[in-house]
Amino acid sequence: MSKFVIRRRKRSAVEADEWKTEEPFKKYKEECEVEEEFSQPIPWQKIEAEGLDCDCSLLFDKEEADHLFNQLEDEVEYFTCDKAKLQVYGKSYSVPRKQATYGDEGLMYSFSGVHLLAKPWTPTLEHIRDAVTKATGHTFNFVLINRYNDGRAARDFIFRHKDARTGSSKRQIEPVKLELAHGSLLLMNYPTNTYWYHSLPVRKKVKMPRINLTFRRIVKNK
Repeated sequence: MSKFVIRRRKRSAVEADEWKTEEPFKKYKEECEVEEEFSQPIPWQKIEAEGLDCDCSLLFDKEEADHLFNQLEDEVEYFTCDKAKLQVYGKSYSVPRKQATYGDEGLMYSFSGVHLLAKPWTPTLEHIRDAVTKATGHTFNFVLINRYNDGRAARDFIFRHKDARTGSSKRQIEPVKLELAHGSLLLMNYPTNTYWYHSLPVRKKVKMPRINLTFRRIVKNK
């Protein structure tokens, strides 16, 4: 599939006299079931492609998003030295952005040879986490923070299918490009992460900083 679909979620209209019988109510409940999976009535958009299922919305308006950005600039402590590097095929490379991890006590995030212990939630991160939970109905105990020196304005967010990469099994699957505005929320549903890689391509003309928060639910090892 080389194309993707963006569609708005809409509730089905029900005539007043349909409430008189049980069967129409059952029909209405089934039609609205997809709406009720979100606990906050904000305008969601559905993005779909082969093996890709995402929901996108504007969670914070510009004024509130600007305020939260400034609060994060004051509160977040980013990693330095070895914690700001990653391992690729035995070689160490500096991460081309600032990173930090926050969450519940004792949580550890590991990737590319780096192990990052979560710092305690800050007031602003708790506020954003609770807003995300209210909007999605999902609870999160961890957040990975990436701060880019350029790109506070809307940025392209690119999905690439794993089968479209190099190799003998390469397929012609077009990437999916989204424009994430300041204050937006993207929910990546299963099985998106199984089949698609995501990234923010470099945009040299954008000079303003950008902070990206990736909320996760991490299960502790027993």
